[in-house]
Amino acid sequence: MTIRPIVTIGDPVLSAPCKPVTDFGPELQALIRDMKETMYAAPGVGLAANQIGVDLALAVIDLSVGEEPGRFFVIANPRITAAEGEQSEEEACLSVPGVSEEVTRPLRVRVAAQDERGVEREIEGEGLMARALCHEIGHLNGRFYLDELKGLKKNLAYRKARKAAKEE
Repeated sequence: MTIRPIVTIGDPVLSAPCKPVTDFGPELQALIRDMKETMYAAPGVGLAANQIGVDLALAVIDLSVGEEPGRFFVIANPRITAAEGEQSEEEACLSVPGVSEEVTRPLRVRVAAQDERGVEREIEGEGLMARALCHEIGHLNGRFYLDELKGLKKNLAYRKARKAAKEE
């Protein structure tokens, strides 16, 4: 397993939709292990493949940050199939160092995705899990959590994020 460098805002791989995962063989399994190690080392609760420079619609999530074995999720080719409610919380991102903003997300989501073996699954998330699912799926679609902001707040947050990334 390898801890990989996390790319930051400004890298083109983060700004375009990711390619679908089609091969669930040994190379993907190694990538998932690297993503898991990288996420835990950061530390973070989620990581999309494009955050380590890999253009694949793949993300990992673990709200327990490795403390609870059954809480690790792999989502490949995910799509939100239902969303309801609303929550507003402070959000940050490993690819946007030094910046956090209050973002409004759905309170509950249902996501259809493939697991690490390519088996189609449905995941339901509420609260922080819903937020993590939306955040990581946003990455896979070429979006940052900052894109959820509006107007001047969004412009200022992006300016602050780009400056912080250059200083990193």
